[in-house]
Amino acid sequence: MVILGDSLTAGLGIPREQSYPAVLQQKLKEAGSTLEVVNAGVSGDTTADGLRRVTWALEGDVRLLILALGANDGLRGLPPTQMKTNLQSIIHRARQRAIPVLLVGMEAPPNYGEQYAASFRQVFHDLARENKLTFVPFLLEGVAGVPNLNQPDGIHPTSAGATRIANHLWPTLKTMIDQ
Repeated sequence: MVILGDSLTAGLGIPREQSYPAVLQQKLKEAGSTLEVVNAGVSGDTTADGLRRVTWALEGDVRLLILALGANDGLRGLPPTQMKTNLQSIIHRARQRAIPVLLVGMEAPPNYGEQYAASFRQVFHDLARENKLTFVPFLLEGVAGVPNLNQPDGIHPTSAGATRIANHLWPTLKTMIDQ
């Protein structure tokens, strides 16, 4: 299982073994799964960066892709249409290899205005619907804006925040694996 993401996935600022992909690996092990989690999170990556490295990320016996990109597109105010095109291309590459995709959405920061935030959010909903993907609307659900779950930068989760993210993703992920 590959998790294609950015610094939120990479676990910036916390020990790698406490990142949410590492916590998901532990949950898989406890559930008796032999799936290995590959943390393909790279700090600073936009959806365009993810698209450039998706071929490498999907090499080998990949059984599932968790697609968790978009935060840096939002932080940089990049066009949502461009983000959608990049994410669709990543989804297409996974589909070419018959790899199921769990799409994980992100929210744009409020400083670009409500119209940008709504367009940004809609990209994830549209991709999930158009591609009939399993979808978790917001990676940082229950973590964003909670001071003790975020590092001093207010963006990157603490170890406790990463655990909360893994717990948020786990029910959906477990359902996909069980199928």
